[in-house]
Amino acid sequence: MLKTGLRNSIEQVVTEELTASHIGSGTVRVFSTPMMIALMERTCRTCVKPYLGEDQETVGTHVNVSHVSSTPVGMNVRSECELIGIDRRKLTFKVAAYNEKGLIGEGLHERFIIDISRFRSKNEEM
Repeated sequence: MLKTGLRNSIEQVVTEELTASHIGSGTVRVFSTPMMIALMERTCRTCVKPYLGEDQETVGTHVNVSHVSSTPVGMNVRSECELIGIDRRKLTFKVAAYNEKGLIGEGLHERFIIDISRFRSKNEEM
């Protein structure tokens, strides 16, 4: 059952493909903010996926995250989330990311539960 307090974490190693210089969000070879946010979103999505119906998924609708410390290539990062709010189909998560030295980012992320078939048919009409 979908309820507040659900938690999840995902770890990954920072590779060249995840750096600011590689994706164009900066010029240095450190874990980029967009890739940190993508990891946080994936952590939230996989946290609740087992509790959704077969034709349901979540989509990100809002991100409010600070990136407070850099992480070089080769270092491990861990994203953690906790589901802190449910308002019908809107889910609110507290998110944080850490490297081997400590906190690198934190904030809030909102996702919305969708019906996949209805979502696809609506977007194919555009």
